[in-house]
Amino acid sequence: MPRILAIDYGSKRVGVAVTDPLQMIASGLTTVHSKDLIQYLEDYLKKEAVECIVVGEPKTLMNEASNSARFIEPFVKHLTKKFPSIKIERYDERFTSALAQQAMLMGGLKKKDRQNKETVDMVSATILLQDYLEFIKR
Repeated sequence: MPRILAIDYGSKRVGVAVTDPLQMIASGLTTVHSKDLIQYLEDYLKKEAVECIVVGEPKTLMNEASNSARFIEPFVKHLTKKFPSIKIERYDERFTSALAQQAMLMGGLKKKDRQNKETVDMVSATILLQDYLEFIKR
C-alpha cells in the first residue's frame, strides 16, 4: 500500500512526515530547506510509493487563512503541477507547533533540543499527519 506524506511548510524550513506502508502510524522523516523540498520529494518518490501528500493549511483562530498562507498557496500549485499523479490534500495545521512543543516536553527532550526549530517542524508534520489519518478513518 502506498504511503501518505505530510508537509509542514514554512518559508525557510519544511517538516516532512510519512506513514508506514499500512498507513497506520505517522513518523517524522526529516526537515529540509524550503528551496530544496521539490528535489527532496523527487528523490523520495523514486524510492517510495506515495498516494497522497498532505500540506498543512495555516489558519487563524477565526478560521481564516493566516499570513503564512501566502507562501503555501503557490507551493501547492507547483506541487500539483510537478506531481500530477499524486493527490494533494490541504489540512488544518492550527496548534501543531504548540502540540509539538508539548509532545517534546512530555517526551523528556532537553530544553536545547526543544528549541531546535528543525525538530519542531518535523514533529509538527508528524502531528499533522497523525491527525489527518484519524480524520480520514472517521
